[in-house]
Amino acid sequence: MPLLPPLNEHNLPWMDTIHPIVVHFVIAMGLVAFLFDLIGYWGKRPALFEVGFWNLLVATVAIFVAILFGEVEAGLANPYGASRDLLNLHSTLGWSLAGVLSLLSGWRYVIRSRDSQRLPPAFLVAGAGLSLLIVVQTLLGNELIWTYGLHTVQVVAATREGRL
Repeated sequence: MPLLPPLNEHNLPWMDTIHPIVVHFVIAMGLVAFLFDLIGYWGKRPALFEVGFWNLLVATVAIFVAILFGEVEAGLANPYGASRDLLNLHSTLGWSLAGVLSLLSGWRYVIRSRDSQRLPPAFLVAGAGLSLLIVVQTLLGNELIWTYGLHTVQVVAATREGRL
């Protein structure tokens, strides 16, 4: 009895890739959290810290959903050539990003519990590092899709026909 239904022309058991859809929440929420923290800090508008906190929390939850689908879809991708190493790096950085998001969310919860009207500059530095990691991870994911075409109909067909 197979664990997954038959694979389609994208080499997936579902209609299309789900990982990129979910990961856009991580990208948007993670970057927006940092942006609102910056605006709140420099604009002396501490009410925006609440927006940053909730965006960071949603990004943290969403990354684990993105990783779940990403790992399944990576296992079905049949990477070829240099895409193998890139996919491994993308996967490793994804798990690292999940750890960083979790740590920052925990730290942010403690900061918020102590004084919701203040945000230490060290947290903004950490938010900048998080943003940089998100951008790097996004670039790697884009390369897997737009350069190597993982899960595209043409690449899946070429792989199935032994042309890759």
